Amino acid sequence: MLILLPPSEGKTPPRRGKPLDLGSLSFPDLTLHRAEVLDALTSLCTSEPADVAAQVTAALRRRAASRVMVPPGFPVEWEPEADLLRDDPPLTTEELDLVDGVITGCAVAIAETGTVVLDHGAGQGRRALTLVPDYHLVIVRAQQVVALVPDGIAALDPARPQTWISGPSATSDIELRRVEGVHGPRTLDVLLVG
Repeated sequence: MLILLPPSEGKTPPRRGKPLDLGSLSFPDLTLHRAEVLDALTSLCTSEPADVAAQVTAALRRRAASRVMVPPGFPVEWEPEADLLRDDPPLTTEELDLVDGVITGCAVAIAETGTVVLDHGAGQGRRALTLVPDYHLVIVRAQQVVALVPDGIAALDPARPQTWISGPSATSDIELRRVEGVHGPRTLDVLLVG
């Protein structure tokens, strides 16, 4: 998943450190390329609550996810048409393993690497909630997107726990066969709002 916003009003977004090498790709082309490389589906929507809820519902239907978890603090106005389970009181790992997926927010998203960072604050849930279910839908507000990794680090509270997500969980065995869903969700969708 990569989230890159086109420069507003013809201006380049402020960056620290080494600039991104865009080569001959436009921002939309690079976004689509990175999303394909990282094997995550990325969507855009307005910040209207009804639009967010409709897009979340559509994403869940595409993935055939009907029983999904939402963490404490998840915005009620973004809740989709689905069988929602709440992680309050916290569900066991066995119970989490039975849900179709989880919907969370994030703390920051980094355009350079396509990374979404959770600090497990309100609307993001505890680590088990985002690592056990096989499907994770992350909602990113446009103002949470930064250009480079140093910008992302600067935006985070180092005292909070962090989970950095760059695409769905995957690894390779000794013969370089890709195995998905080993250390977290097998499928990742990202919805950029705003």
